[in-house]
Amino acid sequence: MSRSTLSRKEKEKVIRRLLIQAPPGEFVNAFDDLCLLIRDEKLMHHQGECAGHQHCQKYSVPLSIDGNAVLLSHHNVVGDYRFFDYQSKLSFKFDLLQNQLKDIQSHGIIRNETEYLRTVVLCALKLYVNDHYPKGNCNVLRKTVKNKEFLIACIEDHSYETADYWNGLWKSKWIFQVNPFLTQVTGRIFVQAHYFRCVNLHIEISKDLKESLEVVNQAQLALSFARLVEEQENKFQAALLEELQELSNEALRKILRRDLPVTRTHIDWQRILSDLNLVMYPKLGYVIYSRSVLCNWII
Repeated sequence: MSRSTLSRKEKEKVIRRLLIQAPPGEFVNAFDDLCLLIRDEKLMHHQGECAGHQHCQKYSVPLSIDGNAVLLSHHNVVGDYRFFDYQSKLSFKFDLLQNQLKDIQSHGIIRNETEYLRTVVLCALKLYVNDHYPKGNCNVLRKTVKNKEFLIACIEDHSYETADYWNGLWKSKWIFQVNPFLTQVTGRIFVQAHYFRCVNLHIEISKDLKESLEVVNQAQLALSFARLVEEQENKFQAALLEELQELSNEALRKILRRDLPVTRTHIDWQRILSDLNLVMYPKLGYVIYSRSVLCNWII
């Protein structure tokens, strides 16, 4: 179906889907490419705003407000494309295309025992992240569901090397209910990498976890939680590196490259050249063509 036959609603759906599929760190690139195809500035701006909001939540896009890291997710959405930061007590909109905050407003919070626990857990988590991640960010949020209070801890680190044709993201999310004696921690670790030089290779790996923690006091819970995150992420990293090594040694070699056929037969290059009526001179042209033949044979 050609672009001119699509209805406006169909265009909106296609644009939003393509933008949401953009790998982490590549949303603006995908938007710019689509602008060249669609040629409708108003339509692209509106869909870019909607898709950008979802992209931020999906990949925990990090911001800095008053020197503190803020990770955007659906847990700190407060409606009307707005996010909320517990540290600065501000709500705001974030324009991913312009990389700037907009419509910043103060937003009060209820200071109770859960808020103090959130602060203590955040301090313990920061110590772990600063010790294990080159440029890591973390955040701890509060959420109340059916009169039950939960803490949501988010971790993010990325390396976007577009000039070198690859981008990578590591993020994890940990949720536990504020209980007096025992609490269950539910976690999810997610890794995505995109390599796009010569090939278009996407890797997405995730793992879901469930563990229990004893609750004695706030300090003990915060330290135990940070140790739990460290232990589980270290295990995941070790398994991930082992899996990628095996993938590199076996699967990728078979998928991306054909094996060189072993015929045990002497190749008469002179006859091949004669059959192709290849001109031997000038020598430069002969060498280039020979390399081409060899490359096609090996690959």
